[in-house]
Amino acid sequence: MAEVSNVDARVPQQALDDMIKNVEEKYRSQDPEYLKNDSVVRAYRDFYWRIGIDPTKTRPSGEALRRRLVRGNRLPRINIVVDIGNIVSVETLVPIGLYDSDKVVGDLHLVMSKGSEEFLGLGKKTEKLDKGIPILVDDEGKVLHIYPHRDSILTSITPDVKNVIIVGAGVPNIDENLVKYAVDRVADLLEKICKGKREYNTVVIK
Repeated sequence: MAEVSNVDARVPQQALDDMIKNVEEKYRSQDPEYLKNDSVVRAYRDFYWRIGIDPTKTRPSGEALRRRLVRGNRLPRINIVVDIGNIVSVETLVPIGLYDSDKVVGDLHLVMSKGSEEFLGLGKKTEKLDKGIPILVDDEGKVLHIYPHRDSILTSITPDVKNVIIVGAGVPNIDENLVKYAVDRVADLLEKICKGKREYNTVVIK
């Protein structure tokens, strides 16, 4: 996890055009069979199976974005902060979570759900969670994320965001240095393109 403050999320998305074009061209010709056998993809898929998610139907975000390119589609364009996260997820295959720090109360905690917690997913209705699901919560108990694949609208990134929390999803058999690199890469781009300022070195949420 890292945090970048005072970002300008209204920088024109064209600032990323060349970077996105290069990423799209690099991975568009990739063999999807290679993805299936990639050790990073394999680790995230194995983790999905362990928590009861079929990764052939709900794919880890990095793999899903890569496959989107293989099918000849372009990366989605949401806003410049989210687009930066997607670029890095494509490059590293590490799922990246981005949260509006001003909507988070206190610290973040990765815990197992006790059951009946409320979660408001992006584009979804409020739902009650079952027991034993890995979730990211703040000190107020808000469920910000179902780990490592669904974000809440409560802390979603809009063009009005000023302070951004970056979370890279680590799972068993993924090198922690890869996750740290992914988080650092997002922070570096937010500093360079959105004129933000990193608040602290990357830390591990436990």
